[in-house]
Amino acid sequence: MTDQTVPAQTDPQLEEFAQQVADQVESFLVALQAITREADGSRAISLLLLEVSQVLLAGARLGVQADFTPAEEFQPDAGPDPDLDGMRLRLARMLDGVDMYAEVFDTYGEPEIVTSMLSDDLTSVASALAHGLRHHKAGRVDEALWWWQFSYVSTWGSEASGVLRALQSIVTHDRLDTDFEIEQEQVAAADEMLEDAALDPR
Repeated sequence: MTDQTVPAQTDPQLEEFAQQVADQVESFLVALQAITREADGSRAISLLLLEVSQVLLAGARLGVQADFTPAEEFQPDAGPDPDLDGMRLRLARMLDGVDMYAEVFDTYGEPEIVTSMLSDDLTSVASALAHGLRHHKAGRVDEALWWWQFSYVSTWGSEASGVLRALQSIVTHDRLDTDFEIEQEQVAAADEMLEDAALDPR
């Protein structure tokens, strides 16, 4: 008689929760690859803002859960990491001019201004999420949840939040700076009309 390892049963509610996170993760990864292939920088900013916001919602849901415990003491091999260097290079080309951004690091520790690259951070987030997704697809639900939660708290949560702030800043400058320029042109035109009226009192 041979020994057989019986897989531990996972709570159905946890399985459903893990599936929801997996769906959001997979949607983000597919969308990110698609956006980089469009090569349309102006449209990409809006799409990236939407996708990063949605995947951060999944992260927030993971963050408020009690700590997940992996089924095994040592993390099982999830397989080779995906080659995302091509995607990173496409992002860098597409975001040329706005790729580098600055933010305050560790606002509750010793605040420090650091610079980062949108292309690097987006690729890092994608890599962390894909790692957990491979565990989930292999049926290791507990491991996937533990990894997604741990990496959200330690790495990809802060990276995605920094990316979100940078993307939002780009949109803000694009909208408000344009409005400000229009207002300045209108004020200049009004001043010119008033000067003409003063010179010609008829």
